[in-house]
Amino acid sequence: MNRYRFAATQRLDIAYLEWNPQGSRTAVLLHGWPDSPECWKAVAPLLVDAGYRVVAPALRGFAPTQFRDAATPRSGQLAALGRDLLDFIDVLGLVRPMLMGHDWGARAAANACGLRDGVASHLVMLSVGYGTNDPNQPLALQQARNYWYHWYMATPRGAQVVRHEREDFARMMWDTWAPAGWYAQADFDEAAPAFQGEDWAEIVLHSYRHRWGFAEGDPAYAQDEARLHPAPVLSVQTLVLHGSADTCNHPDSSKGREPLFKARYERQVLHGVGHFPQREAPQAVAEAILRFCLK
Repeated sequence: MNRYRFAATQRLDIAYLEWNPQGSRTAVLLHGWPDSPECWKAVAPLLVDAGYRVVAPALRGFAPTQFRDAATPRSGQLAALGRDLLDFIDVLGLVRPMLMGHDWGARAAANACGLRDGVASHLVMLSVGYGTNDPNQPLALQQARNYWYHWYMATPRGAQVVRHEREDFARMMWDTWAPAGWYAQADFDEAAPAFQGEDWAEIVLHSYRHRWGFAEGDPAYAQDEARLHPAPVLSVQTLVLHGSADTCNHPDSSKGREPLFKARYERQVLHGVGHFPQREAPQAVAEAILRFCLK
């Protein structure tokens, strides 16, 4: 944990990893669930070689990021994640960085762009389609099946598992969301400390319950929620990368989103890759990013 730096925002002490602080342009990389900033360790050096300063924060609830005030509601709502990212960008004084996120991180990055037009030079979303935050969205039965863990966490039994068997629960996602044998034990062991944050379970449970209308949001984000629902059309240049073997978010779930973008938009399916492209195929991910962002 001592490799982390910290940025103090109004609500959080946000821990982040950093590569190449003197880079001529900046990329902010946001991990998903269940993962940690370490997921970018193979992609970051490839971006550094292209001149990027790379910063990878730990999202709220994920150690070692911490809330600054015990009284702050432990909300995992997606609007809060987007606002956290804007606060992080402001504290670090970043000017139009490239924002790239995986899973939760992709939603946070897209929401930040929806809340503040022009905040990013480019948006890259991994394993998530934009505009899929609405609890009333159409949902194919196959995708509803994929989301079993969402429904499970809405039950008392699921909540107990998240609180008391968090590593086993997270490992099940790693084992079933991508082709067998895609990760080394050391990679999971490196990520797992992020799940030991004192607020991790409550953030996770609230995030998925709020996403489907099972829990109220923090009133502090009411205006942000109003701006993000329905999903605003984004003006940022956007690239979506989705694995063809993703068994969490089916690759079809990111299709047909072009009407939600008024700038350059591309979507690329990575053959044989599961839900964790930045870990499974870092070279392909980095090459796609650099081709898109440096064009």
